[in-house]
Amino acid sequence: MTTETVQRRGKVLWPVAAWFWALQFAVLNPLLAVLLVTLYGATPAEVGWVLGLYNVGGFATSLVIPTLADRARNYLRPLVFCAVGGVALVAVLAVTTSLPVVVLALVILGGPPGVGSTLLFAQLRHEGALPAQVIRTRAIVSFAWVIGPPLATLVTGAAGNPAALALLAGIGLVNVTTVLLLLRRRGTTPADDAAPRPRLLAQLHGWNRWGVVGAFTLLQATNIATVTIATLFVSQDLGAPIVWAGIVLGAAALLEIPALLLIGRLHEQRPVRLLLAGGWACGVAYYGLVALAHEPWQLLALQPLNAWFFATVAGLGLTVFQDVFPSPGLATGLFTNTRRAGAVLAGLLIAVLGASPDPYRAVYVAAGVIVLLVFAGAAAVANRGRAAAR
Repeated sequence: MTTETVQRRGKVLWPVAAWFWALQFAVLNPLLAVLLVTLYGATPAEVGWVLGLYNVGGFATSLVIPTLADRARNYLRPLVFCAVGGVALVAVLAVTTSLPVVVLALVILGGPPGVGSTLLFAQLRHEGALPAQVIRTRAIVSFAWVIGPPLATLVTGAAGNPAALALLAGIGLVNVTTVLLLLRRRGTTPADDAAPRPRLLAQLHGWNRWGVVGAFTLLQATNIATVTIATLFVSQDLGAPIVWAGIVLGAAALLEIPALLLIGRLHEQRPVRLLLAGGWACGVAYYGLVALAHEPWQLLALQPLNAWFFATVAGLGLTVFQDVFPSPGLATGLFTNTRRAGAVLAGLLIAVLGASPDPYRAVYVAAGVIVLLVFAGAAAVANRGRAAAR
């Protein structure tokens, strides 16, 4: 097999691997609550507890496994373990009817597969991939999340829960296959990545690094909070049919993909700080204008701003973390957990504003203020750095 053939297959293999790792959870997440109720008889309260434990396990494994991979400087072998865990999880879900057993399976076996995309992005960085390639791969992940939920509901509605489990098993087997193929074609480690890296605690030291983590956690929280209340905002504040919420959210998800691809291209030509500033400015404009909207078509017309803002957070944010933290696994794991931590903050934000006279519109106002504060804080840090360099 020629070198050119190997490289061509590698170019195809990476998108396929990214697609199916993202598709696994894009299918599982919308179905999990339904499966808990219909197959295992969980009550609404039990569903909440189970999902909480499942997410806690995911939070822990998304830090532990990538950190161990950093020590070994090997991200594909742990990825095999994660892929096998995904298949084993579906097997347990298929053969048991006991809710406690399902809970243990979700905590023990459900966490590692959730690290799959994290390890893929870490391996990309480890192999010396340019930020533009990382962002393009992130666009594939977004596309999987556009297709996954409708596919999950279509299969379940047409053929029932067993078909949904079969779909998940098939995706899991594809993940095992792609990881083994990636292991076969694994190249040599770039010289700059073979250099000694700081220890874990040294990488976590410094206000600037924690400032980056805090800033992106807040930005993620604004997106999660506004998406969470979007349906209620459309139906209660705008007085529109609920279908408008689906149209708006679907438009944002679809527009995010070309936004990521364009940002990946611009990354090669423009400074990262300029791209971040433009994305955050779009976020401030979007949240502020939505707070003034009174018709659903106005909300739909603003979705390009929303898509560009979130593409900046999700795409550029990942490359920023990979620049700030030398270890690829730690960088990607921390970035992944800004989404989980942001979800907690989003819930608190919605709860605090729930007592206001216009709670859903207030969430958009608060989101705009948060993005503006992050923008101002980043500008102040940049100015201080330039002043110190003189």
